[in-house]
Amino acid sequence: MQQAHDFLEESRALHTLLTERTDQDFDRVTLFKDWTINDVLRHLHYWNWMAELQLSGEGRLEDELASVGVEGMRTREQAHVAGAGGQTLLASWWEQALKTAQIFTTADPKARLKWVGPSMSARSSITARLMETWAHGQEVYDVLGVERKDEDRIRNIAVLGVNTYGWTYLVRKQEPPGPMPFVKLTAPSGEVWSFGEDDASNCIEGSASEFCQVVTQTRNVKDTSLAVIGPVATDWMSKAQCFAGGRNDPPEPGTRFRAGTAST
Repeated sequence: MQQAHDFLEESRALHTLLTERTDQDFDRVTLFKDWTINDVLRHLHYWNWMAELQLSGEGRLEDELASVGVEGMRTREQAHVAGAGGQTLLASWWEQALKTAQIFTTADPKARLKWVGPSMSARSSITARLMETWAHGQEVYDVLGVERKDEDRIRNIAVLGVNTYGWTYLVRKQEPPGPMPFVKLTAPSGEVWSFGEDDASNCIEGSASEFCQVVTQTRNVKDTSLAVIGPVATDWMSKAQCFAGGRNDPPEPGTRFRAGTAST
């Protein structure tokens, strides 16, 4: 699956960012829920491993999910790496990312896999790992003051954002206020991606990277240059959520930004 390759390349970009950092750098506190870089890597490492278990050890996966329910997510993430941090943790996370990418490369994209809540396809599972790596990677780039240079593999995240228009409202027990807005995005390469029915009165247009930041809730839409036109588009972008779990609200304006830049 191409998504497995894209997941690996996004992981590689994050690995490259951190390879030369000191162990002390990994204790830096990000703007995401006060997680440190170590916390971010433990989280990604654990759930990448859990994704591998979807294909290689369903029984172990079920046991781990039960343990998460009893002990809590953060506790299990810490225990999985025995509290490791810094370059030791980075090496473990990267080794697991390689394994997860490899097993999904040859998986049947339509295979139904167990997960938290309903089952999901193998393609959806590895796409979710790509999205999580990209989204949590943002707080790492931000705290280190590094501007990320995206590649067109973020199309996977843009598609996920569009496909979860209805989910944004379902998770809030609300009805969508109307048809999904027309979405027209400029990819990192300059290519134009369009989704939905062309409608100048109900549309979102601009940077694909910024659209992905909004649907993954790494930026408030007001901190982007996206053109958001019409009440339906405005409402969606104020609460967009492309990831599973319970309701999550976007960060407040001006609270998520790259270190060394002025917040807006």
